Amino acid sequence: MHKHDGQLFIAMGRELLRDDARDRHVHVDAEDQHPLAGRIIGAPVPMLVPHDGPVQVLIVGEAPGPRGADKSAIPFWGDAAGKHLYTALAAIGAVTLPRTYDTVAWDGNALRRRAYKPTAHGVALTNALDRCPTDDGFRFRAPARRELQSPDNLRRLAADIERLVPRGLSGILTLGRVATSTVEFLLGTRPDLALRTQSVVHPSAQGLLSMAPNRGKGSRMADLQAQWQARCQAAVVDLGFVVPDAIAPDAIAPEA
Repeated sequence: MHKHDGQLFIAMGRELLRDDARDRHVHVDAEDQHPLAGRIIGAPVPMLVPHDGPVQVLIVGEAPGPRGADKSAIPFWGDAAGKHLYTALAAIGAVTLPRTYDTVAWDGNALRRRAYKPTAHGVALTNALDRCPTDDGFRFRAPARRELQSPDNLRRLAADIERLVPRGLSGILTLGRVATSTVEFLLGTRPDLALRTQSVVHPSAQGLLSMAPNRGKGSRMADLQAQWQARCQAAVVDLGFVVPDAIAPDAIAPEA
């Protein structure tokens, strides 16, 4: 990474944090600020699946984040990058978000404590690794290939896919290189799972930066977020998701 990239990455990361709190007041419990609140649970986070109806697209991320899905036990729910995904999906009717979820911090503990949960429609969400990777219980690390390609993990991911096939699964969207390589490896060993795949960059600051021309020079974070959401929506639709004729107002969370 060039020096300019590193400086821009840091600036964009800070902007991501500011964006989460700017122009709205959120409630943060003292319990969420306790030192032990940051301890990684590391438990398996199950796939988010619609209660009923068809499921055309499976969305696969990297791994549950330490302050988000690790605490909420819902894929991407509370993860820093997950907010962009849920916003994109809500706009096309693929998820319904709790109307007042935006009144609390975008944090897995806070969302779980208030029983705020998304409801999926026509899409399912999971991760290449179903638990938050850590060596010491506090610090997140990237998932290792041996974890991603372990027999147990591949069986779990294959079972997620097999569960959706009878409900009309037609494609898989992967977010980032880790998810893409894991799904490609699995499908290479399972020719019976003949599914279309597409990928978009991971919606982290680093992933968004990779989309920007000139290494991000002159780019605005809000513009990159909007571009990523548009690409994600287009991929979900192309893979088979059927956008409702009329998007219900409740499917899109109101601006705070």
